[in-house]
Amino acid sequence: MIEQHEQVPDDTAEALLAYLDEHRSDVRAKLAELDPADLTTSLVPSGWTPLGLLHHLVSMERRWLVWLFLGEEIDDPWADDGDAEGAPWSDDVDLDDLLAQLDDGGRRTREIVQSYALDDRRDPTGKLAADEVPSLQAILLHVCDEYSRHLGHLDVAVELARG
Repeated sequence: MIEQHEQVPDDTAEALLAYLDEHRSDVRAKLAELDPADLTTSLVPSGWTPLGLLHHLVSMERRWLVWLFLGEEIDDPWADDGDAEGAPWSDDVDLDDLLAQLDDGGRRTREIVQSYALDDRRDPTGKLAADEVPSLQAILLHVCDEYSRHLGHLDVAVELARG
């Protein structure tokens, strides 16, 4: 979390990027607190695992910014949608690969934000109705919200894993 003594940038775009960078760092730190077996073990009734949650976060950020906002084709934009048995956020993925994707996604998000205005609205492939196309700022706020919510879930997973 951005500490109170740290200066939050006055520029809204830079402030949002700073928060996203910090959220990604917090995700890494929470996952590092778990034993390898805990990464693929669900301790909650909904069935998600910490590794599956990481997969969701990586896919979610890429889906909103690259697939929707830029309109670029990506392999399986809904890869995090769950497995064949209906369990949320498949953990049939590699931790190191996902952490590399998390870092790559952060760099890509920064490139996008630095290339467009926060009030830009883009849906180059027409995935949404015209009145549903969010601004880049709205997308970034949604992505921040997703990270914040799921960091709370990771807090619970760490607490439950420790007993």
